Amino acid sequence: MTTTSATPHQEGTERPYELRDFYENPDVPVASGDARSLRQARMLAAALGPATAGAGVVLDIGCGDGSAARVAAPLLAGHRVIGVDWSQDALRRASGHLPYVVRGELTDGGLPFADGSADAVLFSEVIEHLVDPDSALDELRRVLRPGGHLMLSTPNLAAWYNRGLLLAGVQPVFSEVSLRGIHGRPGREVVGHLRLYTARALREFVAASGFDVVRLAGAPFHGVPRPLRALDRLACAVPGAASILLLHARKA
Repeated sequence: MTTTSATPHQEGTERPYELRDFYENPDVPVASGDARSLRQARMLAAALGPATAGAGVVLDIGCGDGSAARVAAPLLAGHRVIGVDWSQDALRRASGHLPYVVRGELTDGGLPFADGSADAVLFSEVIEHLVDPDSALDELRRVLRPGGHLMLSTPNLAAWYNRGLLLAGVQPVFSEVSLRGIHGRPGREVVGHLRLYTARALREFVAASGFDVVRLAGAPFHGVPRPLRALDRLACAVPGAASILLLHARKA
């Protein structure tokens, strides 16, 4: 993925701390919640249908540790799933779940695949980490065949609890103001979120990038405290208030 300096150069250091350093840190979480991954996989499996005419190519872009593909694999039987990530550490972990992993970047021509070579792209919890999401979606369009499927998931800025937190003057869950620590919001893990979307913003952004939006759904967040998880699952019925946004689009 495209990177930029996260902090200015400080006297006494060899070079500035960069996002590349952050994402190569093995302590940074790269796993996906199984409930979200399963819902997303079901949407993609329904869109692709059975692989009766030969294996379709599904690229898991930003595959992390391969957990999303692991959950999706039983539903995508017959399709060839290839994990792609910039981080060498993530690819090492993903190789335990995926038969094929390759290194690639979300820059112009940065993915090692020919134009129109993929039937579908899984883009799970990636877009919120990108400096340049416009170029990233251009690159996904390039590798997808005409009519190919984009299955994207990302945290929802307007999740039901974030609306209440903002009213109380508290930084929303999922948003981050530093790569070094949590400030002003619930949670314990720094995960490197740079951009957040509401349902409306995500729809408009994907459509403006040359895709036809087919469906927007909601999914629960594995980090919600246990007493609130039933409510979080209920909120999925209203995607605009759900914890996680699941968007299915097709290359126009």
